[in-house]
Amino acid sequence: MGGKITAVSSNGTYSFTKPNRESITLLAGFGVEGDVHGGATVKHRFRMKKDPSQPNLRQVHLMHEELFDEVRRAGFEVAAGELGENVTTRGIDLLALPRGTRLRLGETAVVEVTGLRNPCAQIDRFQKGLMKQVVGRSEDGRALFKSGIMAVVLAGGVVRAGDAVAVELPEGPHLALEIV
Repeated sequence: MGGKITAVSSNGTYSFTKPNRESITLLAGFGVEGDVHGGATVKHRFRMKKDPSQPNLRQVHLMHEELFDEVRRAGFEVAAGELGENVTTRGIDLLALPRGTRLRLGETAVVEVTGLRNPCAQIDRFQKGLMKQVVGRSEDGRALFKSGIMAVVLAGGVVRAGDAVAVELPEGPHLALEIV
């Protein structure tokens, strides 16, 4: 089971979008080299206000490119990096992965999935009405968050568009992703 990376993005300053790069370097225990959200402790501004010492479970943001196809059918144009993700993929149902899944990105990098990205109000500021597209409802009324997943870096390496993504599911019972 696997897919491919279609874009990589990073930004050294707090901004909703992240410019696409030729490559990014993942650093074990840190995240994306030079990215504002990298670090062993939380770097998301809202979370830092609550407790800046909590571990950073959001070192790398991954987004499935198929979401862009979905929102395009609803009249929105979104490109890689514009929703703040670091790694854009195609061919993997990221949202269906269980917590603890390991993703091998390129030749050496390995990230471990920690949970879902929580969509924030900045999505509607980026394009009015887009939030409704990235938060759906299941048949039983539960919220479905489609704005990507978060991960921590276990093994570093350079990652580029075109690199393969290999999926390694965890052993034991699979735990559904929750917002981190």
